[in-house]
Amino acid sequence: MIVFDGVEKRFGDTVVLSDLSFTVAPAEHVTLIGPSGSGKTTILRLLMCLDSVTRGTIRVAGQELTGDEKRSRQVRRRIGMVFQQFNLFPNMTVRGNLIEAPTRVLGLSKDEANARAVELLDLVGLREKIDEHPSRLSGGQQQRVAIARALAMRPDVLLLDEVTSALDPELVAGVLALLRDIGETTDITILCVTHEMGFARDFSHRVMMFDGGRVIEDAPPERLFTAPEQPRTQEFLKAVLGR
Repeated sequence: MIVFDGVEKRFGDTVVLSDLSFTVAPAEHVTLIGPSGSGKTTILRLLMCLDSVTRGTIRVAGQELTGDEKRSRQVRRRIGMVFQQFNLFPNMTVRGNLIEAPTRVLGLSKDEANARAVELLDLVGLREKIDEHPSRLSGGQQQRVAIARALAMRPDVLLLDEVTSALDPELVAGVLALLRDIGETTDITILCVTHEMGFARDFSHRVMMFDGGRVIEDAPPERLFTAPEQPRTQEFLKAVLGR
């Protein structure tokens, strides 16, 4: 579903990703871990066409992301992203946030988009908030709406960028439980960046450890978290897990 082939990303003289190659299979859940600044979020931004590659190629479902805006737009329709800071439209109600893209981008009627919005708000437990504005919701509720909005486009690929980092600790568990439920009940391919190691272990089919713009270890979570091979992975896990 996702292929990075020899991808390099530079910002000026700074190399953020270096000769990066990896694949993600359809319906696979892959989590990226590693220190801040190691290039994890840049991968998601490249997939969303928020940044462009310096060298190499990226393909999603067999289609290459290129400088061709029309083609990139078509590929991007298959991808949903949930950001750290929710990024909901503050001037729209929850309903408006959920129906805007399906009607404008997918061409759904308002009735179809509204029915999908209600269904997704049921999924995330917020149907009663459909006519509220984001400012009247808690952080955890806003993040649930952001997840519902991403799913409203019926994406083949869902990108999750530190989706709990802006939440109060008591709200984290509920959002992670929702994501686990989505992972178990859909066949969406999910690429996740997180510092929640327990979630990465429970949720992922594979975990990739990043450092310095490269994948230094790629393994099933039960092996990577219990018997990491690379000293840098061991050092990182010791620091974040306190053992």
